[in-house]
Amino acid sequence: MKIRLFGAAAALAMAALTVLAPLAGAVPETEGISALAAVVIEADSGRVIMGKNYRTKLPMASTTKIMTALITLESGGLDEEFTADSTAVHTEGSTMGLCEGDIVSKRDLCIGMLLPSGNDAANCAAVRIAGDIPSFARLMNGRAAELGLKNTHFVTPSGLHDDDHYSTAEDMAHLAAYAIKNPDFLQICSKSSMKLSFGDPPYDRYLYNTNKLLDNYEGCIGVKTGFTDEAGRCLVSAAPRNGVTLVCVTLNAPDDWNDHRKMLDYGFSVTERRTVEDNIEYYVSLAGGNTDSLRLVPARTPEYTEIGGEKSLISWRIVSPPMVYAPVACGKEIGTLIVYDGDKEIDRIPMTAAESAPISDALPPRKSIIDTIKDYFKKFWLYFLRK
Repeated sequence: MKIRLFGAAAALAMAALTVLAPLAGAVPETEGISALAAVVIEADSGRVIMGKNYRTKLPMASTTKIMTALITLESGGLDEEFTADSTAVHTEGSTMGLCEGDIVSKRDLCIGMLLPSGNDAANCAAVRIAGDIPSFARLMNGRAAELGLKNTHFVTPSGLHDDDHYSTAEDMAHLAAYAIKNPDFLQICSKSSMKLSFGDPPYDRYLYNTNKLLDNYEGCIGVKTGFTDEAGRCLVSAAPRNGVTLVCVTLNAPDDWNDHRKMLDYGFSVTERRTVEDNIEYYVSLAGGNTDSLRLVPARTPEYTEIGGEKSLISWRIVSPPMVYAPVACGKEIGTLIVYDGDKEIDRIPMTAAESAPISDALPPRKSIIDTIKDYFKKFWLYFLRK
């Protein structure tokens, strides 16, 4: 597809290609799933592949720490050391082993909450970032709103039970799909164990991940386990295969490990990565060159995930400056191709110059801003000398 727009219109171009129509009918269920609620989604588009009570509000236990860790990682200063809050380290349930007076970093706390599921780590991060747990819960709910998690409400950073602390399998899947795009989050949650140093004074030690799927399911990259008496066994997992990444969630699942194996296997059996079979070209206005336009092409071919042969609408828009100035080197990044599956953004690809654009020999070289200013003052001075 060739798009030729100039001037102000060149800042935004839109196109669409029907390559797949929305998924029709009921979302299929996989037989033999023990979970009260379950879902598998395709990570890029967020499309639901299979589900069971996936919009039912339920407690989600320590899978809560996906949000806590994400906010902590986004807060910055990850390796700055500080003394853990003396109150926050005292909590029930699983811990990373913090004691009063321990020196830690935010990165340590993220490791502590994502691997051994430390409630102490989650509480300490909350207090460090927001001052107290209620204030941090407000941050969590604000972030949930930003991410479109409409059926989720947080009260604690750890996931310890509260009647007003709940989510759905679908919301947790979308949260995890977003979180694994954060390189620090992905690097931590995908490790079976990690070495870190904390304490009073800090000393080296290893923390171990409670997620058995990391070693028992091919390609598993996380994400988080959880358990309370009220929530039962909760699990969020993710795995890539042949270019497709799936996220699976079970809430209150007595046989969660096997549930996830079955659900991920089913998801991969009905998905396939495809390329957009279209010649995407875009022309932007060019000044000072031998032509009046410059052809842009994507740095790589756009791709999407086909689910069960069903159709969907793949569309894109191109954002670029209204004009570029020669010289331009071949391959220079000029704009961005934003790809959508339905209304969900699934990729951003640089748009680059398809060829070099030298300065036209017929035109004088463009003056620098400094030379232009000098000429202006020179003319201004000569004008007053002639008065």
